[in-house]
Amino acid sequence: MAPTLIMKCTKCGGYMLSTKAQKTKLCPYCNTKVNLERAQRIAAADSATEASEMLRKLKSERGFDHKKPN
Repeated sequence: MAPTLIMKCTKCGGYMLSTKAQKTKLCPYCNTKVNLERAQRIAAADSATEASEMLRKLKSERGFDHKKPN
């Protein structure tokens, strides 16, 4: 299984998940088409599940925790 990467948008700085094979991706925050070869790589994980957990932690630390209150 290919590693899942956490990348940083070159325009708004938002974090997004991608695979190593992807060349471009639309930022889920600002809708910019990001060239992933030029974007900053924040982290890599062996699985999508592990990358999602890492991404959740990064967003929480940065103040972007979008969990709905109970």
